[in-house]
Amino acid sequence: MATSRPYVTSEGPRFRRFAAFPVTVQAILVNSDERFLLLLNPAGDQGWQVVSGALEAGETILDGTLREVYEELGPGIRVRPMGTVHLESFHYDSRVRFMLASYYLFLYQGGPIHPGDDMRGSNFRWWSLRELEAEELQFHPSVQVWMLRRAVDLYRLWREEPPPPLQPRI
Repeated sequence: MATSRPYVTSEGPRFRRFAAFPVTVQAILVNSDERFLLLLNPAGDQGWQVVSGALEAGETILDGTLREVYEELGPGIRVRPMGTVHLESFHYDSRVRFMLASYYLFLYQGGPIHPGDDMRGSNFRWWSLRELEAEELQFHPSVQVWMLRRAVDLYRLWREEPPPPLQPRI
């Protein structure tokens, strides 16, 4: 392992060195009509996107994704965590060569949507897969229609399952 890359080490007799990566979290919100909530930043330069942000130190992936949901959609929104849709690594820039991206599926359960934080003033809309496939939309690079298709399939599979438990903070 190159010493120029960040890492963390475990403690105790099973000493291990693990790669440390920055993580971005995306929240794919679907409603009971199988429509997705997408946001369009007022600048509109990056296209329609899901809720996204960076994982902060000390957060679990689910905690960080929920925080982003409340920051970008408003504190009154109610969602049910369903599970991970996709995880990938990508090149961010010349200083952050590798970054992990986690896509988490949430069922929208109600509450007013008031885009805030870095999405303040954004347009938002609920889209069906059919509309997304038929329209000539510009998407943010992090949004792929195949991933939204996967999210619908997983929603159908998980909708009757109990939500996953939140992980305890350490």
